[in-house]
Amino acid sequence: MSRKLENTGFICKNCGKEVLPLTDGSYRNHCPFCLYSLHVDVVPGDRACDCMGLMEPIEIIKNKKKGYQVVHRCRKCGFIRNNKISEDAVEPDDIDVIVEIMRKKSSI
Repeated sequence: MSRKLENTGFICKNCGKEVLPLTDGSYRNHCPFCLYSLHVDVVPGDRACDCMGLMEPIEIIKNKKKGYQVVHRCRKCGFIRNNKISEDAVEPDDIDVIVEIMRKKSSI
């Protein structure tokens, strides 16, 4: 699959907002407003998973090589995957939502 095909906008299935494609050469795999994603990949970018469950952001972690990541858990099947936080110049991930996820995790 080419990056051009992967890098498309979408309407978030959680919050309903329009999400624009990234402009930094990567591709968007979660909503920058609520940080939710969809369980659509078996291998990142392949769109081969039939689950289609909402992937809830449950934690923020720091990966030594990839930087800060959102940990997503599928509400339908429980699958967990990490996704890099976007710092895209046009539409970066919402820092307030990131902080709120971190705050919830630290209070558990």
